[in-house]
Amino acid sequence: MSAPRVWLITGSSSGFGRETVIQALESGDKVIATLRKPAALDNLAKKYPADRLRIIRLDVTKPAEIDAAFFQAKAAFGRVDIVFNNAGFVAIGENEAFPDDVARSLFEVNFWGAVHVSQRAVRFFREENKPQGGLLLQNSSLAGLVGVPVVGFYSATKHALQGFSESLAKELDPAWNIKVALIEPGAFKTSVFNIDTNMIVVPQHPAYANPALPVYHERGAFLKSGGQELPDSSADLEPADTSRAVAKIIEFSRLPSPPLHFPLGKDAISAVRDKVKTLVEEIDQYESWSDNLGK
Repeated sequence: MSAPRVWLITGSSSGFGRETVIQALESGDKVIATLRKPAALDNLAKKYPADRLRIIRLDVTKPAEIDAAFFQAKAAFGRVDIVFNNAGFVAIGENEAFPDDVARSLFEVNFWGAVHVSQRAVRFFREENKPQGGLLLQNSSLAGLVGVPVVGFYSATKHALQGFSESLAKELDPAWNIKVALIEPGAFKTSVFNIDTNMIVVPQHPAYANPALPVYHERGAFLKSGGQELPDSSADLEPADTSRAVAKIIEFSRLPSPPLHFPLGKDAISAVRDKVKTLVEEIDQYESWSDNLGK
């Protein structure tokens, strides 16, 4: 039987984060679970001893707390094998009238928080782990591959994370044995849709309050997932079972050479295929415009 692996997971209070903590522990691995409110994991703290689970307060917008989390991980377990960059939240609202303060907050958590964790993870994998190496799992989104109406700024944060992660993966020395992978889930049943605690809802711009527009029904679908209804909209994201998705993430984490991209869920796969098809068609249609422009 292989030795237990050590996970460091951000955003562990609910959703993908909490479920990954649970399934990693159930598989025999060790976990550093980080979150802003550690009391949310009191039940797990009672179930698992400190040599299996450490719960650490971490706000990913505070670099000093990220440094402290990795320091405590080293002190507790001696190494970290997998960092699951999962902390994040969703805000819905039409791009034209989306408030700057909400957009900046999205970027601080979803992008800059993930970037700062990634930077520390790479250094830790290379300089602290003996032998060198580790797996950086970025919990991105279908919305990081395909722009989604009514969550344009959330999509922007995930597109930014995609670009950062792709370039990071190309920069790493293969000798360091550091792998980077982007998990790109579709819609799953998590507390990210909880309007009372997690999902920010920007009031609808009057110009978009038109049931003939796709963005109207996208708003309706997100609201329905949060337990609310939008008149004249029956749209539904039909979120799938998070526990099954996490079981696949755990399985994915064991691959010796994981791919950079891992769209997860039939909705994600379908949307990516549609985008690739459209992109190829557009390239083919206008390829000749690049003739005689050099390489």
